[in-house]
Amino acid sequence: MTARPDRRNLLSDMILPETRGGSTPSFQGSSPYPEGVSRKGYHASMHALGALLETIVDYAGLFPPSKLDMAPTVRNFAQYVGSDDAWMLSRLVVPVARFEEFELIADRHLPRGELPAEPPEGSEPAAELDGGVEPWRISALIGPDLNADIDRIFAFNQAHTAAEDVGRVIVDAIELKGPDARTIDEAMRVVPEQLDAYFEIPWDQDPRGPIAALAGTGGRAKIRCGGPVADLFPPSEAVARFITACAAAGVALKFTAGLHHPIRAEHNLTYETDSPRGVMHGFLNVFLAACLLRVRAIAPERVVDLLEETRPEAFHFDESGAGWNDVRLDVDQLAQARDDFAVSFGSCSFEEPVADLRSLGLLAPAS
Repeated sequence: MTARPDRRNLLSDMILPETRGGSTPSFQGSSPYPEGVSRKGYHASMHALGALLETIVDYAGLFPPSKLDMAPTVRNFAQYVGSDDAWMLSRLVVPVARFEEFELIADRHLPRGELPAEPPEGSEPAAELDGGVEPWRISALIGPDLNADIDRIFAFNQAHTAAEDVGRVIVDAIELKGPDARTIDEAMRVVPEQLDAYFEIPWDQDPRGPIAALAGTGGRAKIRCGGPVADLFPPSEAVARFITACAAAGVALKFTAGLHHPIRAEHNLTYETDSPRGVMHGFLNVFLAACLLRVRAIAPERVVDLLEETRPEAFHFDESGAGWNDVRLDVDQLAQARDDFAVSFGSCSFEEPVADLRSLGLLAPAS
């Protein structure tokens, strides 16, 4: 097993809340949480859709097909953090090479104040943190020099946590290429254990070698599910192979690109007027497949059928659990699978997935 360095002050030993405060999800015809509660730890009282979608989107507005400049990307993220839909939002994706640009533009948008303190020993899982503002979280894209980028992340985190009068933002995850087991093994010797490292594994190759290299290291896997042209969308068999390999190895995963819509269907692939069209994977399909596999509630040979499901009525969500056709898992299983396995997906749009959920009647209309 690869030994990982421990740089304790990389994250300044601060405790980060698991969900974004201030917003409670609203589902059609149900109350997802006990009154006043919107935190993980009360899984049994959550609506299944809340357990599936909580902190699911890593906003990647800088990347295609949106490909926004830094200023509108930061403004959007600030708006989403303060919205009623913030419970679905997780990190902002920023390349390390653009940190300086980000800091210049984001400074006036960042939260300020004392950081959260560690809750009392023995407190309930949903206990409120001892005051403090929640910092923005960043998933940083690593460039060609991993060591230099880790040093840059260290300096960035120190700058935004040590002083009292700075905007609060923290890098707690990184994303990098993982084409083979050797590359992953070498990188994991450098990545501090305080960072969640997601390695993008090419979908057009057997993923089992790279995923086996991640097993037991704390490293995580990532698969690209689309792009601005049809050739960038992996077949369902490739996505199923990736999820199945991760589940077998106990390696957490995330998805990126091509998951703007809840259910598999044909859509425009870009926002251009002459955009090509193609069949896009649905994020409900892939996450429900991953969660069902994680708890062994679905046979691996049925995963492709689930990924290719196009009927909204085939998906079921209520206060007790979620399911697809005749397979089902309860809310606790769903929340646990999200916590430790199917982590998030990167999307250049946050508004489009939310709007589609509302159009399907799964979320209540915006207030």
